[in-house]
Amino acid sequence: MDFKEYQEKSRKTALYPDNGNNFTYPTLGLAGEAGEVADKIKKVLRDKGGVVSEETKQELEKELGDVLWYLSQIASELGLSLENVAMKNIEKIYSRLERGKLGGSGDNR
Repeated sequence: MDFKEYQEKSRKTALYPDNGNNFTYPTLGLAGEAGEVADKIKKVLRDKGGVVSEETKQELEKELGDVLWYLSQIASELGLSLENVAMKNIEKIYSRLERGKLGGSGDNR
């Protein structure tokens, strides 16, 4: 499956208030799901000595899928192609790689 197909299929399941004119709902959902991913990783560090078990990998895979779903809905709400978002991100980070600017901070490095 590519990003275009994912975005189209996931959009059919986007049942939230004012769908099509509400980027706030999926943005809040994205923050919540990213927090769940971070919490699971925190517990791996705290309780499992940094070792990610197969069970935890499966849990993280589900949570990362939820992150992807919300990201896709934000893109759809803004009229953006998830495929283009991914492509432009790769172009940006490869440009940084080629210029030796992967480290550091700031969007326009």
